[in-house]
Amino acid sequence: MSCHAEASTLGGTATPLIILAGQPNVGKSVLFKRLTGRYVTVSNYPGTTVEVAQGQATLAGQATTIVDAPGINSLLPQAEDERVTRRLLLTERPQAVVQVADAKNLARALCLTLQLAELDAPLVLDVNMTDEAEQRGLRIDYSALAERLGVEVVPTIAPRGIGVSHLIESLTQPHVPRYRVTYPAALEAALIRVEGLLPLEAPGRRGRALMLLVGDATLARDLGLDALALDRLCEMRDQAQSQFDRPLAQVITHARWQAALALVAEVCTRQGSRRQAWRDGLGRLAVHPVFGWPVLLAILFLVYKFVGEFGAGTLVDGLEGTVFQGWLIPGFIALLDRISLPTLARDFLVGEFGLVTMGLSYGFGIVLPIVSTFFLAFGLLEDSGYLPRLTVMVNRSFKVIGLNGKAVLPMVLGLGCVTMATMTTRILGTRKERLLATLLLALSIPCSAQLGVILAMVSWLTLPAVLVWIGLMVAVLLAVGWLAARVIPGETSNFLMELPPLRWPAWDNILLKTLARVEWYLKEVIPLFALATVVLFVLDRTGVLGLIQRLATPLVVGWLGLPPETAGVFLLGFLRRDYGAVGLFEMARSGLLTPHQVFVSLMVITLFVPCVATVMMILKEHGARVTLAIVAFVFPFAFLVGGLAHRLVGG
Repeated sequence: MSCHAEASTLGGTATPLIILAGQPNVGKSVLFKRLTGRYVTVSNYPGTTVEVAQGQATLAGQATTIVDAPGINSLLPQAEDERVTRRLLLTERPQAVVQVADAKNLARALCLTLQLAELDAPLVLDVNMTDEAEQRGLRIDYSALAERLGVEVVPTIAPRGIGVSHLIESLTQPHVPRYRVTYPAALEAALIRVEGLLPLEAPGRRGRALMLLVGDATLARDLGLDALALDRLCEMRDQAQSQFDRPLAQVITHARWQAALALVAEVCTRQGSRRQAWRDGLGRLAVHPVFGWPVLLAILFLVYKFVGEFGAGTLVDGLEGTVFQGWLIPGFIALLDRISLPTLARDFLVGEFGLVTMGLSYGFGIVLPIVSTFFLAFGLLEDSGYLPRLTVMVNRSFKVIGLNGKAVLPMVLGLGCVTMATMTTRILGTRKERLLATLLLALSIPCSAQLGVILAMVSWLTLPAVLVWIGLMVAVLLAVGWLAARVIPGETSNFLMELPPLRWPAWDNILLKTLARVEWYLKEVIPLFALATVVLFVLDRTGVLGLIQRLATPLVVGWLGLPPETAGVFLLGFLRRDYGAVGLFEMARSGLLTPHQVFVSLMVITLFVPCVATVMMILKEHGARVTLAIVAFVFPFAFLVGGLAHRLVGG
């Protein structure tokens, strides 16, 4: 059965629509970029806070809208992002749904395929990561699978673009799958009765009836069933449930799983593979409850050597020391001297708090090489498959603070950008978990620019001091999380994480992601560095900076044991926490901070209030009361911990 294009109303478009769907970590986003290039917009799905990526492509000579739907494991959603995907599939009339599947986990993917079939969705099955499946000795008969399902099945390796052209060709004539799961007789009879409650013109009546049978209240509201229909639905559900000794949802899931396993048995064969054995062993070692920690420490040490020593040492000395201080700034000063600028304008550009000598020098000369090396290291960890293993390792510890391993994902993303990580807390199942994760992100997770500078400052500390700093930061994280988990009411959700195999990173993909992140840094962060420098210049010229330093002397000098100049640095931290970290880094480079003062300042700036953008994101996600409460807690807490560290560790 073929399907013709339908117009989409998503985002105001009137072009044919293709929806990319699939479980998390199957390569949807890579395929999306392959199809759309750079012409992408990201916006909230109407009525929700979940962002959906939407792009344009020309397929078979026709402009087409492509939507990268949030990852989904089942059409019975557990979180808001899954509800958005389900709503997209139910309310939009796409030309095709492209289900992206992991070839290594075909049975799991087919469970979702069978659900899409019950919605009568015009489908193309993209079996991705086929190279990794072959390395594991898996052989899939794609033609046989296509014949059994009644849809096009296209093998791809999305990062390398293999199979993408074939996939594009298959989108011109997608088919509705003809394969149907057969459920127990009592359940099939109940399905017929529930389908009678639905409008005859409703597509995918069998799939919708199954969702209603398991008690999907959200779908019942979306369908607009009246009170009489809802009462009849409850009677039908109770009658069907009385025929089974376990919940209907389990009966349905079991039947689908058995059908998926039967399909896999028909189309898949497995052969031995020595090539993958060592990677599997290393992958198991990385999540081992004992040996996984040395692996983690080894990786952190390598990241430190690359970012903290090479990026913040060699590259910063070359770019900031040689290029800016040796060539650009002296040349710019000489140019200004020749054109005889007024003193105020000259100081604004090249004075102590000059736009060039501080703002651009900090942003390009110091932070850019640090964040570039960090982005590169982060990309390596992403593409290698280690980050999901990190979530499993930390899951055991996160249970202490009322969270599970799924919350590690926003925390890890926070090492790139805390603002974006705050937004991704939406993936967590309960409001309590979202609040806890947001608090911990704001308190103790440094963003990429800040973390890079912190790694550079660590080089001025002895190994025992570094270990004490790490220990104190972990202790603060656990203590605050433990207490907050007992103060904030609500429930926690279960943890489910599929581990991809360890793989050799694709360098072209890593470089592409690194360049995209550097581009983000140049567009988003450099202007804020410039703004912070202007603010500092104005405060200095008006005497406000000196007043703040005098007022802050009891806190900064008396309590923290730091030089008075650090008051201005912490003031900049209000605008951007990473800019405050750069100020401390420059003071340490200039010999204005002793190793002990470096240790104390690291404690404060790591726990300092997040940047303005993060505060605004918290406001958007949780409202003014929660935002004020978090800021009111984090700011004094950072100085409290710093002062205690100053006294307990000793100068």
